Amino acid sequence: MAKGLTKKYGEFIALNGIDFSVQKGESFGFLGPNGAGKSTTMRIIASTLTRTSGDITVLGKDPEVSGPEIRAHLGVVPQQDNLDQALSVSDNLYIYGRYFGLPRKFIRSKIDELLDFAALTDKRDSKVEALSGGMKRRLTIARALISEPKILMLDEPTTGLDPQARHILWDRLFRLKEQGVTLLITTHYMDEAEQLCDRLMVMDKGSIMAEDSPSGLIKKFSTKEVLEVRFGSDRNAQVAEKLKTLCERMELLPDRILLYADDAEKVLDEIHKIGLHPVTSLVRRSSLEDVFLRLTGRTLVE
Repeated sequence: MAKGLTKKYGEFIALNGIDFSVQKGESFGFLGPNGAGKSTTMRIIASTLTRTSGDITVLGKDPEVSGPEIRAHLGVVPQQDNLDQALSVSDNLYIYGRYFGLPRKFIRSKIDELLDFAALTDKRDSKVEALSGGMKRRLTIARALISEPKILMLDEPTTGLDPQARHILWDRLFRLKEQGVTLLITTHYMDEAEQLCDRLMVMDKGSIMAEDSPSGLIKKFSTKEVLEVRFGSDRNAQVAEKLKTLCERMELLPDRILLYADDAEKVLDEIHKIGLHPVTSLVRRSSLEDVFLRLTGRTLVE
């Protein structure tokens, strides 16, 4: 739980007095562009960064007073894999377990369990450098679980992975959630946030813009449907002026125009009736990116 959590670097405010709480066993997501304050918040939770002011408790303790005790119950999956490339898969897990001071007998039995969980049993003796990106990511998560943490913190867990590898990773995270592990996730991916998170905190420039379930955010801040139209980059701005009265809200992006309405097909028909014919058109359901665009005027990934 955090109340008035603030972090300043000189005159720069990284966190601007934010309040939030995470329930045990919940999957909680921090959503926002680079510089929003996500990583700063995660580092304070992980007891690796001190706050400027405000209050925060993790597992009922103050990170600045009980940092070692808190870290003993945290599993951390960094944005970039930091595995030892020259060691085998099993040795990476073993050495990390010894770093936590865990008994050798416990680690050896835990390695079998984690390799099965990560679907890496057949890669047990392989060098890490020979693994695919998805395998390395699963190994990094398995390594973070060696100490049986109560909270697993994941910073951009699927960045750079192909769709199949991402879905395999999602499956492993769903299993952890079912086991009662609390998940704290930062992500740029809207589908990931919708799939994995019970609640989301949308951040921008160190402040909380909104907080709710993924579906709750979409319902609260966007219409049911979105019409994406393209008239060519040299015509979009000119045409956009003629479209404002046809929908509830409009966003002009560099490559396309977004028109928000409960019935996007009807809006497309109206566009044709006034003699405009887009080069491409797409009707889709509203997404978290539309929510973020409305709240901040920016897309999630810039």
